Order: sequence, then structure tokens, then C-alpha cells
Amino acid sequence: MVDVLIGLQWGDEGKGKIVDYLAANYDIIARFQGGPNAGHTLYVNGEKVVLRTIPSGVFQEQTLNLIGNGVVIDPVTLKEEIEGLKALGLNLQNNLFISHKAHLILPSHRALDAASEHAKGKEKIGSTLKGIGPAYMDKTGRNGLRVGDILAPNWQDRYERLRAKHIEMLRMYNEVPEWETWEADFFAAIEYLRSLNIVNGEYWLNEHIANGKKVLAEGAQGSMLDVDYGTYPFVTSSNTIVAGVCTGLGVAPSKIGEVYGITKAYCTRVGGGPFPTELHDEVGEKLRAQGHEFGAVTKRPRRCGWIDLVALRYVCMLSGVTRLILTKADVLDNFEEIKVATAYNIGGNETNEFPFDICDAEINPVYKTFSGWDKNISECNSPEELPETFKNYCKFVEEFLQTRLQYISNGTGRDQLLTLF
Repeated sequence: MVDVLIGLQWGDEGKGKIVDYLAANYDIIARFQGGPNAGHTLYVNGEKVVLRTIPSGVFQEQTLNLIGNGVVIDPVTLKEEIEGLKALGLNLQNNLFISHKAHLILPSHRALDAASEHAKGKEKIGSTLKGIGPAYMDKTGRNGLRVGDILAPNWQDRYERLRAKHIEMLRMYNEVPEWETWEADFFAAIEYLRSLNIVNGEYWLNEHIANGKKVLAEGAQGSMLDVDYGTYPFVTSSNTIVAGVCTGLGVAPSKIGEVYGITKAYCTRVGGGPFPTELHDEVGEKLRAQGHEFGAVTKRPRRCGWIDLVALRYVCMLSGVTRLILTKADVLDNFEEIKVATAYNIGGNETNEFPFDICDAEINPVYKTFSGWDKNISECNSPEELPETFKNYCKFVEEFLQTRLQYISNGTGRDQLLTLF
């Protein structure tokens, strides 16, 4: 069976730490979508490590790691990431595998991303400018280059054809970076990529499943950024909900088991796009400061607000979440009161449904207020030590989402995770 771990908000929920914790129980960790805009943060021996493309199980020696066909790969970033892990004493030669159907991000993809985002002006969607969107566009446009293509004898010809197409597209923009200077690093990284374990991902994975191996599928970004069901058009370019696992790894829906959904105890978002519970006051600033809310990859300050249970129930429904994980609960330790959004008021009408017209609708969240717990829960070593006010908050979230809360992350440390059942 394939269990799944996804973020339930706009990303940055703390997936890296949770996958790292769960990885010991699995034989294989598999990334099923996204690209190097992921920033899965782990703290290993007190040192901060940010994984962008590589699955978060690499710190478990016995665990195999697969970059699935639904991922788009920047060879330069992947090479840097692998070399950085080698410096920490990790050798990925035997436990990292790459699907040959995963698509490649070219230097010209990054140039198109930057030029397009700049041309949008005030309508920017908040792209990380890593070429991910253009790479997915070429994938759906049936022009893309895949990892397996680098093994073909006419690889250079294939590259030049796509490069020529991109040059024509770049002519429509006024401001274009000098992307040709990036190509030397790209081709050096392609040579590096050829030395790695490139496999027929779907057969490789299904064979392991047939042999009884336990698989955890790891998502990137968050459910509210899903290209179909998120806050469109302020979304990513892939399916971040559980449905993306089947197409992103080549496994049947019948193989899906438990679905772990991660949410912060509050809400954050990077870049533009609707955010119904966003706080523009000192409370929002306090959340940002207390939670150190700056992008792991982009370094951009995150927008902050109260937890949105309307959106959370929506994505739990879409993915069939069976186990809930609450992270960064300790950030709320010093708040006198804590609010949760239980409904939206749109044009005088109250609703519990996530609206279609999320971008233009004037949404006023309906809040339920809880008393703060005024205790440093990062010092709690068992659920029994948690304050009653915090337990009441958790019970309400569970009942509203109709999903059991299994883990509570109460600090950045790898061992700061409380198990409720």
C-alpha cells in the first residue's frame, strides 16, 4: 500500500520534519509532484537542512527514495542538493532513484518564468521564478524534455529544438534575464544526472509494492495550491491533493492507504492570492515573528492569519484525509486568545463551503474564539502534559474536520512530536 503525506494549506506546513519522522516506518519515500520550489526543512544534529527536490527520507539509511514522474527537475538544483547532503556525510548513490519520465527544467524555462512574472506587474501570482510553471506547460503542451531523454543519442538535438521554441517566446517580453550564461552549469549538471539511478519509475515502484514494501508518497506545496481545486489562478502547476499521487507515481487508486494531512495551528501564505483569514495588524506581525515565518527557499516574509477551518474541511474532503497532524502549535503559546474561522460571510450570506469565486469575492470570516493556554507547550513531553485549553482547541478542530488528530508538533526538534493515538 501507499500512504500519503500532504500539506493542507498553502504550503510551509512542516512536511519535511513529519516525513523525516515517519520515514523510519517505511521502505520507500516517493515525491509525486512539484519542483525545486519545495522547501522541506529538517533539523539534523541541530543543523538546518532544506530539501527541494530530494524526498525527505534520505536521512534514514535503510529507506529508498524516488523522485517520481510527476516532479519537474532542475538538474543544477538537484546536483547542488546532492552535493550539499554529501557534505553532511550522506551518500545517495544507493538509495536515490529518479523516474525517467520526470520532466526537466531548462535554463530557458527559468527565463520564461522570470520574464512572464515581471510582465504581469501588479497581477503577479507569486512565482518562485524557478521555471516550474513553464516546464509544466511544455509537459501538457507535449513539448517537454524528460530525464530519459538525456540518455538518447540525439539528446542535444532535442534540447536545441525546445530551446529555439523558447527563444521565439521570449521575444514578446521587454525584460529577459541573460539566461544563456546559465547553460554551462546546466550541461554540467546533465552529465552529473546521467551518473545517478534513473529507473522506470512506475514499474520500479509497483514491483516494490507487490513485494510488500511500504511506501509513503510525499507531496510538495499545499492543497490550497492545487491547479484544479486551489485558489486559482494563484496556484501551482500540479495536483497537490491525493489524486496527484496516482498520476505522479504511476500507482492505482486502490493502492492508496492512509492519508496524513498537515496543517499549522494558524495560517500562512507566500506571494499573492486570496487569504480569507489574513491579519494585517499587530497580531499578524506577532504570528510572523513568533513563527519565524519566512520562506525556506524564497526567504520572502509569509503572510499570516488565523487557522481557516472552512478551507481545511474542503481539502480534507478532496483528499480523504484519515490522520491529521498539527504543527507549530507552540507558536500560539503567548496569545491571550486564539481564533478559528468556522464559516465565511459573503455578501451577507453565511456559508461553510469554499467558494468558486475566491479571488473576487469579499469574504468576512466568522470566527470562534478560544482562550490562550499561556504555557510553553514545547516543554511538554506527552499529551497528558498539554494544558486543557489547548486540548479543547484541538478537540474542536478534530470535530469540525471530522478527522482524528494523531500528531502535534510542539517545536522544531526532530523529537518534538507528540503522538495522540
